[in-house]
Amino acid sequence: MTQQEKNQAGNKHFTALVAGGVILATAGYGIYWLTAMQYREVTEDAYVEGNLVQVTNQIAGTVTAIAADNTDRVRAGQELVKLGAVDAQLALERSEAVLAKTVRQVRAQYASSSQMQANVELRRAELGKVQADLDRRAQLGDSGAISGEDLEHAREAVRTARAALSSAEQQFASNHAYVDGTSVATHPDVLGAAAQVKDAYIATVRTSVPAPVSGMVARRNVQVGQRVAAGTALMSIVPVESVWVTANFKESQLRHLRSGQPVALTADAYGSAVVYHGRLVGEEAGTGSAFSLMPAQNATGNWIKVVQRVPVRIALDPREVARHPLQLGLSMRVSVDTHEREQTRLAPGTTPPQAYRTDVFAREGRDASAVVARIIAANLGGAAAPAGQ
Repeated sequence: MTQQEKNQAGNKHFTALVAGGVILATAGYGIYWLTAMQYREVTEDAYVEGNLVQVTNQIAGTVTAIAADNTDRVRAGQELVKLGAVDAQLALERSEAVLAKTVRQVRAQYASSSQMQANVELRRAELGKVQADLDRRAQLGDSGAISGEDLEHAREAVRTARAALSSAEQQFASNHAYVDGTSVATHPDVLGAAAQVKDAYIATVRTSVPAPVSGMVARRNVQVGQRVAAGTALMSIVPVESVWVTANFKESQLRHLRSGQPVALTADAYGSAVVYHGRLVGEEAGTGSAFSLMPAQNATGNWIKVVQRVPVRIALDPREVARHPLQLGLSMRVSVDTHEREQTRLAPGTTPPQAYRTDVFAREGRDASAVVARIIAANLGGAAAPAGQ
């Protein structure tokens, strides 16, 4: 065999190997696409999002202390800002004095009601006495034992006693209407004064501005000595343990996306070595451009088709987020496994609705009732009058 024939044979052998490799690679990719790739929707247009909780004061005041700054970690209920409490404390003292005075006035109403009730019994006894005297004189008058003038005087005494009884009963009814069906503690005047005490007490509690949630402080806007109105945004807190990912998929990728599908994610901050796992929670109700400040006017004559993107929310595994914390705005690569396609698009998700709450502010009125009870007890001077006296 000549050298030329050897070269030709070698070339044919190499070509066959290359062709075989291409066929194997194509077949392998085809199998991979059939088993995996066709069930994957991938995008890198994805970013970490989370709640940006504003810390606001509920009353006006002057800032006297700031207990946290940007990048600090805080706990729910921890004091972040302190306002001057002099005005609130004075208002509380005035309201406590009004409540104490009101309790004593209501006690006086109860005492007056008891006194008037005793007066009614007295007038009723006097009426019975003069009525009995009139009956005796009437019997004697028939026999001529007493004069007609004495008998008339007895009748006049009965009329006077009956009028006095009626007047006493009316006075008792008028005064008793203020205290009927109540005790000192449940009297409307006392309840109104007690509400003012609670309001003033809560105002003193609100001079301390707590963290509504646990997280990281961001965007501090307040300074010591600053006079702030009620509702001023003092700073923000980001609960970094409860972040999620918003992935913006092209409209052509939405066909097989369903709520509840598993998602694998990687963050540029950690690289491909750290893989997060989550679930597709749901899709937004419109594209990003539909909710923009100036939506596109597609009815104009200069229309150009642009592929739209729809934000899709992805919940992360909180344990993985705790091990590898994420910050708002970080870029993510998202891969959704779309094997589960039974339900229709935009059907109600299998995950529960997102809900948020805080119990931090429940403590504001926790001790106010105890303050009211202490003031009432101190001014009763004994047991309260029973209801319905």
